[in-house]
Amino acid sequence: MVSPKPPAIDIEALSFTYPDKTVALKGLDLKVADGECLVIVGPNGAGKSTLLLSLNGLIETEGKITIKAEVMNKKNLKEIRRLVGVVFQDPDDQLFMPTVFEDVAFGPINMGMREEEVHARVHQSLGLVGMDALEGRLSHHLSFGEKKLICIATVLAMDPAILVFDEPTANLDPRARRHLISLLMDDLRQTKVISTHDMNFAAEVADHVVILYKSKIVADGPAREILTDERLLLEYGLEMPTNIDLKS
Repeated sequence: MVSPKPPAIDIEALSFTYPDKTVALKGLDLKVADGECLVIVGPNGAGKSTLLLSLNGLIETEGKITIKAEVMNKKNLKEIRRLVGVVFQDPDDQLFMPTVFEDVAFGPINMGMREEEVHARVHQSLGLVGMDALEGRLSHHLSFGEKKLICIATVLAMDPAILVFDEPTANLDPRARRHLISLLMDDLRQTKVISTHDMNFAAEVADHVVILYKSKIVADGPAREILTDERLLLEYGLEMPTNIDLKS
């Protein structure tokens, strides 16, 4: 009998309190299957962004986080950060080099890759997000949507096993939003963890949905089960998606 495949992410008793004593996470247990798209929803202040930051050790939490069978600790943080790529909500928090090429090349260069491989990674990543024509442009001169896609390319250039997105559709125009959805559903086969307030977006991309409320997981299940439960969503201040063609 074949052993079941271990989850890509396995979280046990995860807790975090900020220095001002604000409790952000309280004893979370969560498993994310390899290759699935988990969408995290919940009101502001629920702990969504804090949970995302914990996934590649950007904050030091209590509890246990296992990434691709590696238990996160101080000694293996470099490897964990290679496995988990984070795309922040505000692209200006992520883009800091003079040109698009240099932004996307930054990660591979710091991984010690040879020049030819760095160029290959940059071209492949920009091509995947449809931004290959912009590699010589100044990052801060791009539109918000273009910047978001460049941020995704900077993460893809590191070839992570897990992609983490914080509010990826925030401030995108309809065309950029559709491009992002197409990218997530058709091209990016990695395990994905996404925080969003956009319930229609959640319905389009999610396999698995978690509701965070007051620092705790209050619902965890298949997308269709969670996103069609109007009473549950209303209880936690969420709206039902208006698009009925749920992914799962």
